[in-house]
Amino acid sequence: MNDMTASFQVDTAVAANFRLLQDVDVKLTVEIGSTRLTLRELLALGEESVIELDRDANELLDVFVNGTLIGRGEVVTVGEKFGVRMTELVSPDKRAGR
Repeated sequence: MNDMTASFQVDTAVAANFRLLQDVDVKLTVEIGSTRLTLRELLALGEESVIELDRDANELLDVFVNGTLIGRGEVVTVGEKFGVRMTELVSPDKRAGR
């Protein structure tokens, strides 16, 4: 078996394995920011409370799949719902769990 044949077999096996995984559900989460509160501050929250987050309004949102950052995007509206337009993907070697 030459190197080209071995490479083709590996590529074919990887493609077959990927096809097996294509229908697996994953959880996509979008984070607009975060903050830290004391328990006292948390208990004082009411229906009209505003919580300031650690992110500027013009910054991109973080997009996670199963807790791993995969990219960043911006909020868009899709009909009557919110959506995210992906503007940046994080390379696999720079991805880290949350």
